[in-house]
Amino acid sequence: MGAGLKLVGVGQVTKTSLKDNAAAKAALGVGVDRATAALPATATAAIFTVAGGRCLITQLLGEVTSVIQTQVCNVKVQANPTATGSSVDLCANLDVSAKAVATLFGITGTLADALLSGLAIIGQATPVIVQAGTIDLVTGATNTGSVKWHVRYIPLDEGATITAA
Repeated sequence: MGAGLKLVGVGQVTKTSLKDNAAAKAALGVGVDRATAALPATATAAIFTVAGGRCLITQLLGEVTSVIQTQVCNVKVQANPTATGSSVDLCANLDVSAKAVATLFGITGTLADALLSGLAIIGQATPVIVQAGTIDLVTGATNTGSVKWHVRYIPLDEGATITAA
């Protein structure tokens, strides 16, 4: 009889082990974290930079780290290509007034759907392809509050990357 499969070093799955795991990268893509930052003041601000070609976004996730001010503030995420053309909304607006610490934000991958929010949200159902440029956060008011962001992506072109802006 042949030798059986021997599992070596099997233990708890951690963020580091998942980040370095080849199977996770193949299924979900490469993960990139962006440190917490204040919401842009009635403006558009880059949260990630896409360089070197096209990337398939498999998950875009935000987490509130400082309570967002109680005041109407519509927020959405856009892909802003470097090439000629307009920005493309990756989701529709969500009013983020008074969102608590640990509230999660995400996209479904259906461009017409509003930004998701909750203490638990669904994972991104449909991957989104973006061109080289930036992934931007767009706010409709000046609100206090901070959010950290995470993206998972698969490069479609050799040398394509996404980094925190």
